[in-house]
Amino acid sequence: MISKIIDSRKISQVEDLLDKHDKIVIVTHVSPDGDAIGSSLGLYHYLNDLGNEVTVIVPNVFPDFLRWIKGAKDILVYEKYPEYAQKLIEEAQLIFCLDFNIPKRTNNVGPLIEAAKAKKIMVDHHPEPSDFCDVTISYPQISSTSELIFRLICRMGDFEAMSKECAEAIYTGMMTDTGAFTYNSNNAEIYYIIGELLKKGIDKDQIYSNVYHNYSEDRYRMLGYTLSEKMKIYPEYNAALIWLTKEEQAKYHAKKGDTEGFANLPLNISKIIFSVFLREDNEMIKISLRSQGDFPTNKFSAQCFNGGGHLNASGGEFYGTLEDAIAIFEKTLPEYKDLLIK
Repeated sequence: MISKIIDSRKISQVEDLLDKHDKIVIVTHVSPDGDAIGSSLGLYHYLNDLGNEVTVIVPNVFPDFLRWIKGAKDILVYEKYPEYAQKLIEEAQLIFCLDFNIPKRTNNVGPLIEAAKAKKIMVDHHPEPSDFCDVTISYPQISSTSELIFRLICRMGDFEAMSKECAEAIYTGMMTDTGAFTYNSNNAEIYYIIGELLKKGIDKDQIYSNVYHNYSEDRYRMLGYTLSEKMKIYPEYNAALIWLTKEEQAKYHAKKGDTEGFANLPLNISKIIFSVFLREDNEMIKISLRSQGDFPTNKFSAQCFNGGGHLNASGGEFYGTLEDAIAIFEKTLPEYKDLLIK
């Protein structure tokens, strides 16, 4: 058995809303990752099987290595169909907000969510959720939003009704948000949940292969270039920095998700406990921060890059040049020396 993390009152509130409403929209954050897509499609299958009318809406496109998940082809991308997405949000009776804690993390979808007449339910594991939902299920100590969706379904007494497709999506989200269970995954209950998902007939080895053995040749050549030419080690701080310009990404025909996991790679180097990846995007620099042990990437991200997240994995944004972002990173590192050198 697993502990009853989610407050019983919140379970009752969700059950009551599901009893009253069957026109449902599920929304997740911009640049949706494995946990965002996994939790959304896990909930999508569960609610569909109950006979609800359900649509998953994401702000922009998601990585190709997640498109094998059942239901992915039915996800509506707001960036491609803004008017239709807006219509569905306006007509929804119930909106689930998954894997984000503040509306601005959904970019242009945020104002639509806030203006919608629908009841709203947040399910998320990021710290400091804002108060924009009728029901807020937020537990930062939980490894992933997908794990919370599993717990929610079970607490509503519907584990037996959970389909294989639902279980596959949930497992994918749990796996990707823990780096294939290599960080933020020391809670024994995670492995109990995996055992329960296996009972649904999922093939965890095939899921791993679908996600991590599904990259292009160009992606690997870009990875080699990044590690060879664009990585700087700061041995005095046990830290590493890698970065890519838009031109460098274009040279290797980079697609959405091709740089997924790049931030983690320097952590494989002996003594490196903090790694940052700067990726030049259209209007900003996207920042990914990763660490080992108890180094607070979320604190560093909030201080330098208007970001946040978890202890060992967080993100941020910087509106300026790559050179300026690198300068801020290097200027701030000494402030954290006591946490980096022990």
